[in-house]
Amino acid sequence: MILAVSTLVRSERPHDRDVDSLRVRVTELESILAERHAEVDRTRGGLEAFRMTYRQAVGLLHEQLDRLELELAEVELGIITGQRGDRAAKRTETAAPEAAEPPPRFTSDAVRKLFRDVAKAIHPDLAEDDEARDRRHALMVEANRAYELGDEERLRLILRAWEHSPDAVQGADLDAMRLRLARRIAQIEAQLDTLARDLAAMKDTSLWRLKAMVDEEAAAGKDLIADMVRRLKRDILVTTNRLDALRA
Repeated sequence: MILAVSTLVRSERPHDRDVDSLRVRVTELESILAERHAEVDRTRGGLEAFRMTYRQAVGLLHEQLDRLELELAEVELGIITGQRGDRAAKRTETAAPEAAEPPPRFTSDAVRKLFRDVAKAIHPDLAEDDEARDRRHALMVEANRAYELGDEERLRLILRAWEHSPDAVQGADLDAMRLRLARRIAQIEAQLDTLARDLAAMKDTSLWRLKAMVDEEAAAGKDLIADMVRRLKRDILVTTNRLDALRA
């Protein structure tokens, strides 16, 4: 009897240590995920703030100069009316159509059945806590949208992702806890990969490179934006004077 109890205790300890190590890893990854989210938010916010500043200080002047130079070219060629008509026609012909919502597709019996399967699996009322309810609710919104569009493939992806999520694991035994934790680790790692790609994409834009250049010049005590503004105002003045002279 003593040997049996001793063996049972020894067999449980590795499992306990395994679950504990997984919990520690989840905590570490969640901390990293929060930091990465904050970094992406800071980068996006800084980029948007720079875009607005650049637009107000430099972009509007660029547009003004472009209009003046175009008008000057028309005056010099002596075909103002014809050129304006051609431009208006070209703008009408080449204007990009607004992105429209994809039209709802036919909702087949297969889509309806699949949507019911998704709803039964992820419905927010099945959540055990508020955090899980929020995750289920977000998925349910996405599933409703896919159903409205008759998007069977999207519904299958939602269901497949749910089946591999930690929330889909039932039970409170060690194996269930271990599986939930392992899935949560995989889930966080996938989110970290997505955030890393988002961050790299933002830093691969011309706007980011311009911001980096402006920041670098500012660190050296120079105001690159002010220099751009001065040059643009000078060019605007020169172009305006030429235009006035030709009109006179």
